[in-house]
Amino acid sequence: MISVNELALDIFEELAEYPEDYNVEFHQLDNGARFVDCGVSTKGGYLAGKRFTEICMGGLAEVSFRNGQVKDVTMPFIDINTDFPAISCLGSQKAGWTVKEGGFFAMGSGPARALSLMPKHTFEVIDYEDECDYAVICLESDKLPNGEVMEMIADKCKVDVANVCALVAPTASIVGSVQVAGRCVETAVYKLNELGFDTKKIESAMGTAPIPPVKKDSTRAMGCTNDATIYNGQIYLTMRAPEIVDYLDKIPSCKSSSYGEPFYDTFKKAGFDFYKIDTSLFSPAEVIINELSEGKVYRTGSINPDVTLKSFGML
Repeated sequence: MISVNELALDIFEELAEYPEDYNVEFHQLDNGARFVDCGVSTKGGYLAGKRFTEICMGGLAEVSFRNGQVKDVTMPFIDINTDFPAISCLGSQKAGWTVKEGGFFAMGSGPARALSLMPKHTFEVIDYEDECDYAVICLESDKLPNGEVMEMIADKCKVDVANVCALVAPTASIVGSVQVAGRCVETAVYKLNELGFDTKKIESAMGTAPIPPVKKDSTRAMGCTNDATIYNGQIYLTMRAPEIVDYLDKIPSCKSSSYGEPFYDTFKKAGFDFYKIDTSLFSPAEVIINELSEGKVYRTGSINPDVTLKSFGML
């Protein structure tokens, strides 16, 4: 059986052993738990963001960068591909664990979720859970975890606290921008799962999105990192599922009633209340599907470069 924690652990050990190569800092707490600071009090960078994203996807995806264009503006893009879409995206990368302990708060994602089964329903529908003595978690936070936080994670994952390994990065950092843009494929797989589609039928997935500039605070950073996929994420899925035709019109972000302006502006108008935003907005801009059993290709949605550039502060 594929173990996302075992695969991710190899990548974590590289960061822990050679932190100076990635502009990160390695820490070991008194209880033995280990974490790598990828941007809270360090610079981080693109290479650290690449490794963060690879770990987030349980070591089951390839991550690369290139220069691309939004309209005539050159900017960095992240490219993702995986042959294990349901496991890497829903079983690992999905930010499905709200980590709260004392004054610490983070959105938790990565392989440790496949041990804690957070949330359990996700793992039931993809028919996957991991077995590993180590738990590797990615924390999106502007604070570093203490021993109590790592103890809580260990308890949920049923591992020794000394075997908990974490990566930490704020949204408003280079690594934060990279790893959220790197969720472009996950956004498509997540959306199909929410629509009731059997994502185990997706055999391979590729995606790309621009990497947003780093903003001055986490709320604004959250806005433009989400917009990278909402307005410019392009996804290609390969599957054996003729029934996908029944889902096409519901997949892209443009079908949301909240679509049309930068997410930060939408969020501000909603009084910074997520519950007032149509959740179907959290989808990629464009999805192309190659359905293998009938040999057909479908395209739904399209990119919106004007809103992308406005969100990024370039228009």
